[in-house]
Amino acid sequence: MADRIIIAMACSVCKNRNYYFDRSKKQEGKLSLKKFCKNCRKRTDHKETK
Repeated sequence: MADRIIIAMACSVCKNRNYYFDRSKKQEGKLSLKKFCKNCRKRTDHKETK
């Protein structure tokens, strides 16, 4: 089977978990993207959390 895990993306401002992705276990480092936050009502950095 494929070695995939589900990760959550949390807003760096309000810490709300807005997005969920799956990625390979082999990938190194944490994912960081600019996404729209529903609570902040603006585009902010979202970082990978568990």
